[in-house]
Amino acid sequence: MTRRSPAPAIEIDASARQPLGMPPAEFLRDYWQKRPLLIRNAFAGFVSPLEPEDLAGLACEEAALSRLITYDRARDAWSVRHGPFAEEEFPGLGDHDWTLLVQDVDKWDADVAALLPAFDFIPRWRIDDVMISFAATGGSVGAHVDQYDVFLLQGQGHRRWQIDAGPNPPTAFRDDVDIKLLREFTPTHDWVLGPGDMLYLPPGVPHHGVAEDPCLTFSIGMRAPSAAELMGDYIDTLAADADETLRYGDADLTPPKDANEIDEAAMRRVIEALNVLRMSDPDRLGDWFGRFITLYRSAGEAVPSDDGRSRIEIEWDLRQGFILQRHPWTRMAWRRGKRGASLYAAGQVYALPVRDAQAIAASAAFDGTAYSALSERGRDAIFELLQGGHYQLLEPGDPS
Repeated sequence: MTRRSPAPAIEIDASARQPLGMPPAEFLRDYWQKRPLLIRNAFAGFVSPLEPEDLAGLACEEAALSRLITYDRARDAWSVRHGPFAEEEFPGLGDHDWTLLVQDVDKWDADVAALLPAFDFIPRWRIDDVMISFAATGGSVGAHVDQYDVFLLQGQGHRRWQIDAGPNPPTAFRDDVDIKLLREFTPTHDWVLGPGDMLYLPPGVPHHGVAEDPCLTFSIGMRAPSAAELMGDYIDTLAADADETLRYGDADLTPPKDANEIDEAAMRRVIEALNVLRMSDPDRLGDWFGRFITLYRSAGEAVPSDDGRSRIEIEWDLRQGFILQRHPWTRMAWRRGKRGASLYAAGQVYALPVRDAQAIAASAAFDGTAYSALSERGRDAIFELLQGGHYQLLEPGDPS
């Protein structure tokens, strides 16, 4: 009789040497997009880089994406409001059953963004944002399901997480609330997470988190465009670039049995006409995807610079200790091609040597030495991106 290998553990302890509790390759093989995992002490001794009042202040900003979810236990009723909020609203919310959520906190706070290198075992272009929630005691967003991978890192306080890791869990939504909450939820696992504990959930796993006490939770979510979103953008790109002379043709037409019928031969010709438009060139297809994914789900964008400084002046400043800091909303990725590489930055593409594309995509900032190490084409790309607002020139010691 063949022995079955035991199923991978659903709860493990991390260590300083292995924050995932295992080598990254093992995590990707056994858990990524396959099964949930609770990692105790994934960030041992974790100290939150921001306080609840900092999150509340950010939720008052016009440009921040924030939500306030409250629960009325007596009526089993949920309500959701979108920011920005006024500072004076928060003291009146009470001490239980509400949650404040703010998206893209990594774009606003460099200390929060500093968490992301810990997830470099996943392609950076797959990571969407760090959403942070503050929940008063009993605060929750209800039992729900996400269609993307997420790491839920406990920052302050304690949160009880329940998940349904069973096969084919029910995923129908309630029709009496404004948010997508599950109509049925039967947990198979129940844990309380403290600071530094982290729960990984693949897409489609129902889960429910409730604050045991006032707490902060960091959600590192992935970008996972739906097939419909990919197809929509892909088709738009094909249509925009299509040659008008490429049309449906039927040079092989023969007299039809029924002039009103769309017959099999006609459908074969339709398929042929569509196939002519398909991107068969890997570089062209790669450029489409690179532009798409560096724009996908972006809640903000860089604004072109109007300071009028010349390239000579900027390069002089870099030699004097200034740095070029990438705009937090500007996403980058790169791809090898037949000749060199392509750098993708906020939907734009630049043909560069591989070394330049790697360096620019990997670096949040360039000082004079790093800038000088780029080729002429690399420096051209940096200057063009600076003019587009994708970099900011900062004086030495400027924290902004």
